[in-house]
Amino acid sequence: MSWMKGVLGAVVAAMIALPAQAADYKDEYKVSTVLGTPFPWGIAAEEWVKLVGERSNGRINLKVYANSQLVQGDQTKEFTAMRQGIIDMAVGSTINWSPQVKELNLFSLPFLATDFAATDAITGGPAGEAVFAAIEKQGVVPLAWAENGFREVTNSKHPIRTPADLKGLKMRVVGSPLFNDTFTALGANPTQMSWADAKPALTTGAVDGQENPLSVYAVAKMDTVGQKHITLWHYMNDPLIFAVSKRVWDTFSPEDQEILRQAAVDAGKVGIAAARKGITAKDPALIEEIKATGAEIVELTPEEQKAFVEATRGVYDSWAQKIGPELVKQAEESVAGSRQ
Repeated sequence: MSWMKGVLGAVVAAMIALPAQAADYKDEYKVSTVLGTPFPWGIAAEEWVKLVGERSNGRINLKVYANSQLVQGDQTKEFTAMRQGIIDMAVGSTINWSPQVKELNLFSLPFLATDFAATDAITGGPAGEAVFAAIEKQGVVPLAWAENGFREVTNSKHPIRTPADLKGLKMRVVGSPLFNDTFTALGANPTQMSWADAKPALTTGAVDGQENPLSVYAVAKMDTVGQKHITLWHYMNDPLIFAVSKRVWDTFSPEDQEILRQAAVDAGKVGIAAARKGITAKDPALIEEIKATGAEIVELTPEEQKAFVEATRGVYDSWAQKIGPELVKQAEESVAGSRQ
């Protein structure tokens, strides 16, 4: 019977080695996103799913639910649903979560960060840490950054080189008051609508234009809905955040929390690389692909961009007070440091 004792001892030891809560884990954890693959957004989310599955030896099973389907297409409700535990996890946009976390409006301040170095300086600096702390206070645990990309402006009417070129254009904007204020200041007629409603509205001409990263433009084939005029103005980047509902997070062992966190960091790097691919001077492949569809791409000179900066300065200053002057100052200092 000694061999039986040995076998039982091995089984008990193996059970003790497993995370204490493993038996209580869900069969599936739902991960909400607005965009799935092949968008960079979805690429980042799917990489997280893959890495967590591999590193947990299949004990933690994540599944991506794209197109905001867990919140019936209303992407602005995603954060609240996660805070309440209705959604387990998300790879979400700072824009979509900003109605619930005012500090997230930082990234939508017009022309705060106009290049990748500035974006990285903010997310990797004290302002990024403060934003994560603000999210955690709301019952959601942020783990890592990804990226949707610089949101460039497109329309079906004419090229945009000056603020005057936006005057009277009906522009689809996301559900954030800051975007409404920005485009109103530029003389446009902004209309807030979800991404699910945007393409049909562009197709019918209910709106003339929109703003989104070039990767979104290309994958969604927006040239087919009349968006032939594109202006690269880099007025704001759209960082994404990997996050978990605090209610769900607390069910994981410390070891598995670390697996989720590090997998998010690694997946975020993959997503950021995908968001930046093909849109730089050294790697213009995506820009050339878009030009091949017949679209016209305007690249603003520094002087032309300055006109937009000045036209939106009032919006910037007003929202800086709402977001928090100290947080904005931290971000501005990080941006300044990235240019030295």
